[in-house]
This record gives sequence, structure tokens and C-alpha cells, in this order.
Amino acid sequence: MAEPLWTSDELAAAVGGKATSAFATDGVSIDTRSIEPGDLFVALAGVRDGHEFVAQALAAGATGVLASKPVDAPAVMVDHTFAALEKLGVAARERAPQVRRGAVTGSVGKTSVTQAIMAGLKLAGRAHSSVKSYNNHIGVPLTLARMPRDAERAVFEIGMNHADEIRPLAKFVRPHAVVVTTVGPVHVENFPDGEEGVARAKAEIFDGLEPGGVAVLNADNRWFELLKTEAEKVGATVRTFGTREGCDARLIDFQVPGGHAVVQARLHGKALDFPILQTGFHWGLNSMAVLLMLEALDVDLNASLAALGSFEPLAGRGAEKRLRIRGGEVTLIDESYNANPISMASAIATLGARATEGRRIVALTDMLELGADAPAFHASLAQPLETAGIDRVFCAGPLMKSLWDALPPTRRGAYAESAAELAPQVVQAVEPGDLVMVKGSNGSRAGAIAQALSALDSEGGEGGR
Repeated sequence: MAEPLWTSDELAAAVGGKATSAFATDGVSIDTRSIEPGDLFVALAGVRDGHEFVAQALAAGATGVLASKPVDAPAVMVDHTFAALEKLGVAARERAPQVRRGAVTGSVGKTSVTQAIMAGLKLAGRAHSSVKSYNNHIGVPLTLARMPRDAERAVFEIGMNHADEIRPLAKFVRPHAVVVTTVGPVHVENFPDGEEGVARAKAEIFDGLEPGGVAVLNADNRWFELLKTEAEKVGATVRTFGTREGCDARLIDFQVPGGHAVVQARLHGKALDFPILQTGFHWGLNSMAVLLMLEALDVDLNASLAALGSFEPLAGRGAEKRLRIRGGEVTLIDESYNANPISMASAIATLGARATEGRRIVALTDMLELGADAPAFHASLAQPLETAGIDRVFCAGPLMKSLWDALPPTRRGAYAESAAELAPQVVQAVEPGDLVMVKGSNGSRAGAIAQALSALDSEGGEGGR
């Protein structure tokens, strides 16, 4: 019989609490909507007090509760449940000193890179990682608290919106290797010194590195020297990826012959060609970062290449779908989960390089948290759209109005104030053979457009002209 993740006695010892009765758990959850049978339910205080949902947690299969108020359930009682969750994460890390831990941050690509690294870790042995985008002050200790005692390797995603958010999370994880995917104008409205402030905030991840740890850095990024300097201050071994001569992992070429890509690279000077399922140009550099991180976490190259070769695009982050409409098919590229000036430019360039029988169409919604320069960032997308030869551009949102005004009439599809209003216009416009990309910040509801297009297929081919 498998050993439980936590027993009530272990929980009480880890968090300095008191168990009201004996129980064991196989997982840890903070949300009754995603509880698995055997989970510990942590009753956090938020917009709603988690203690109000204890009965629902038990009905969903929770075996115990971490609580700060009396509950009618097996429980470990503490003064503050959030502080107890943090202590539980630290205890999980300390009881498994054998685990090689990695951490991922950056302005773009954190979740996909984290999950690609996880794919390699799983091929190498018992592995653990963040789920979804659990990368904040709750998600990181929660992910640690869920780490099995017999894990061999783990990777954690660490995000931020402001300065001084990454540092404490990195100190929770105490990674042996970290990667900063890139730094760009994301969340800049929260930084008086703009993009440099973002770079310095990302550099906080080095403060959590274990002695002698590895920092994997993007040598093509304009903030590389700043990041390298900060990494070296803590004694990190710097490994570089990029397109320039001298990079430890150097991208030579990236070709998309069809529904996959072929990466040509040099790893520590040795030629390396390999296929991946991702088609976005940014995955050329992402794959270099993944290779260096897996190497730092003691995964052999064959397993790393196998992982990259089988790692599929995540939902809302480049996943493709062929949709049946009257008279043929449309290819949907769903990039609706997130957007910023860096990822927008990359996605547009990738779309422009794709072969298609029909038109190249984009449906774009607002990029958020860009501060006072937001209208200019949106308007500036007109040039990459022209360079890529995009045939029709559909825009939704007050910020995307700046792009709409900058487009020539021949490229305009339609404009609406919201994604929900734009969606039916995009659905009506698509024709057989078209290649359609939907991209925008999650908060501007780009997903509504992707969902409306996806419904074409389930409706047996309605839509089109």
C-alpha cells in the first residue's frame, strides 16, 4: 500500500498545529471545485472564508481539513491557515532533500516551459511540478506541499506582478537551477522604472538558488547583462541560450514544414537537430532553455529530446484545431490565454510563415497591464502584421482600437468593443482553407472568440460564407 502524502500527526508537526483526530491525505487542495478524494482541504480566508466550504470539501472526498476555526470534520487546528500552508510547503521540501528542484520565471512562456521541463523530468524518474499557472504566493507553497516524499526531481513556476514577489517564493523553493525565459514590457504599469524594473524583479529568483546553482539565461534578451550580473552576485553558474555565437545552447534554425517544427541547434558546440510538435517561432529558444534546465536537473539528453519531441501545445497557448465548416475546413490556432508585445509579435511572425490554402486571419483582444504606453504598443502591431502578410485583422477592446485605427482598410476585418461582440463577426467571416489565430490577454476574454470558432465544428459545420 502506498505511503500517504501526509498523516495528521505529520501535518500537525509540520505546521505547529494540533490534530483533532487521526487521518491521512494523498493531496492538498484549496478549492472545493477541484478536490480529489483523499485530499487535505486548506480553509483559506479570501473573498469567501474557506471554512464555509468544509462540508462541500468533505462531500467531494476530502479526508481532513487545515482550519483556524472549529469545524465538524477531522482537522489540524492552527492560528492562521495561510501561514500554515507556507510551513507545510517548507516541511515538504525539507523532508525530501534528494529532490533536484528547478524554477521558471520570465515575461513570456513560463507555463509552457515549466510543463515541457516536467515532461523531461517524468521520463527521468519520479517527478513533480506546478499545475496550471500556480505561480503566486499561494500557488508556490501549495505546489511544494503537494510534493511526494519520494520525488526525485521537481519544477516550479514563479510569477509576479510587482517587485519583491518572486524573492520569497524562490526562497520557499530553494531551486538548484532556474531559468528566466525572457524579459519584456509585461506588468510595466506596476514599475516606475519600466522594463528595467521588470528585469530586476525577475532577477529576484536568483536569491533563492541553492549554493552552486545554475542560472539559465536568454543571451538574446536586452536585459541579459543585468541578469547575468545579478546571478553571478549569488555565485550562480550561468548557462546561456540564444542565437549568438558562444551560447551554451545556440539556436541555428527553426523550420515549420507542416504541423510540427524542426530545430537545428548546437548544444555546447555539438550539432543537434530534432523535431518538436510546437510550431511557434518562440519555441526555438524555448527548447534551448528546456534542454539546459533538464541538463542542470540531471536528465540525460535522450530523455530531454524525447520529451520535447512529444510535448504538445497547451490549451490557449498555441494548440491547433481543424474545424469543419460548409465547404471544407478552417485551422484554428488558439493563443487566447495570454498576450503581450513580445508574444504577439512572435505569434504574428509564426502565422505569416505558415503555408495555407486560404487566408491568414487574426482575431486580437487587448493586451493588459502595459501602463501609459499601452495604446502605442497596440498600434505598433500594424507593422509586424504587414510584414507577415496577414490578410484580415479583427480587433476587440478599447486598446485594440489603436491598432484598428493604424491598419490600412484592406487589412481590416471588423472591430468591436468586446470579444463577445466580435466573436460572431469572426465566425461569419471565416471561409474554407483559412488559417485563423486568436490571441489576447486572458482578462480581455480572447477565449470567447476561440470558443465561438470551436463551436463551428460541434455544430456540424455551421458558419462560413
